Amino acid sequence: MTAPGSYRKISRNRSFEAYLDPGTRAARRVERILDSLRRQITDQDCSVRVRQVISEPQALYRLEIETEELAVQRTTLLSGDALDVLLEAEEVRARVRVPG
Repeated sequence: MTAPGSYRKISRNRSFEAYLDPGTRAARRVERILDSLRRQITDQDCSVRVRQVISEPQALYRLEIETEELAVQRTTLLSGDALDVLLEAEEVRARVRVPG
């Protein structure tokens, strides 16, 4: 007999072996972050700015999303490759201001 309030824990992850590799986990995390950014940029009325933070040894960009109606600002650091993937979508590219 089990105690009241204790439940069996079920893993939601169906492909557990894929998560054993740190590279796969990191790639999926970046994919989730980019999906979240893409959704926020296209769904909300916001201003989006990109600034290059460093250029050596690898380019690093700061993405700032400012939502006036909520008075919040989301800041995310992205690699050059991740920024290129984000800007592949036409609706995202149309709303992002990239200096120079």
